[in-house]
Amino acid sequence: MGRALPFLIVLVATLVALIDCLSTDRDDVRGLPKVLWCLVILLLPVVGVIAWFFAGRPLTTEQHAGVASAGPRRRPAKPLAPDDDPEFLRGIDTSRARDDAELLRRWEEDLKRREDEG
Repeated sequence: MGRALPFLIVLVATLVALIDCLSTDRDDVRGLPKVLWCLVILLLPVVGVIAWFFAGRPLTTEQHAGVASAGPRRRPAKPLAPDDDPEFLRGIDTSRARDDAELLRRWEEDLKRREDEG
């Protein structure tokens, strides 16, 4: 078990780095194209894993705040939930206004019908 432990550590770190690389959005990968990062991680297990976590992985919000904006512009983050998405909220407001207008129209018709009957 003593000699297998370093191998297992390298294997697990390589798998974690590879899964992280594959699950990262292509536009967020830094340094190299995503395919090359996968090859580097697989062909150079120790060096590739370290390089991925320090040079290829997307910057977190805290790290990104400290970096000068000299590099390529990053696209805005995708909304995490529907209520964070302005387009989704606009769609709700529009459909709700239509529903409210239809409801008001039916109420007015009903009120007019009741006035005519009484």
